[in-house]
Amino acid sequence: MNQSLGSQQPGGANPAALPFKGLALGVLAMAVIVAASNYLVQFPINDWLTWGAVSYPFAFLVTDLMNRWLGPAAARKVIYVGFAFAVALSLLLATPRIALASGSAFLAAQLLDVYVFNRLRRTSWWRAPLISSTLASALDTALFFSLAFAGSGLPWVTWGYGDFAAKMGMALFMLVPFRALMNVIQATEAEPADA
Repeated sequence: MNQSLGSQQPGGANPAALPFKGLALGVLAMAVIVAASNYLVQFPINDWLTWGAVSYPFAFLVTDLMNRWLGPAAARKVIYVGFAFAVALSLLLATPRIALASGSAFLAAQLLDVYVFNRLRRTSWWRAPLISSTLASALDTALFFSLAFAGSGLPWVTWGYGDFAAKMGMALFMLVPFRALMNVIQATEAEPADA
């Protein structure tokens, strides 16, 4: 059974155009978020947090929106294509070690997010994005900070704790735009095609 909102909105806009536009928007958003986060992670806010911790959780919002709207297969497409663009951009904006650590952590965490979200999609609207983001954030943080900074002499363990705490705060905060954007997507799909 297709779980995308498009299949639940009869009489909506052109069904072929919406998924393509959604995928393109998702890929663009993912590439920008990850590349920006890989650049920003190089700049500490304080002793336990970097600016990347503020921007990166938006990647989970994109993945969860794609998963809820277009289903897990489309979410994985956004992850794979966004991953390729993001790693390429990150090689220009960050060190190769950060780019490779980010790519590895991103791919593992985002695929976990899709899997967990999809398993929970029929529960309360907030459970799937919150639980999947929590588990995926833990994996992402552990992989990224150990691969990017272990042995560097930088306080990467402290940054990892701060990063995970920020991701948890952002995961709670992201429930608001998740719900609002899902309402916008549903309204857009319900509009007549000639509107």
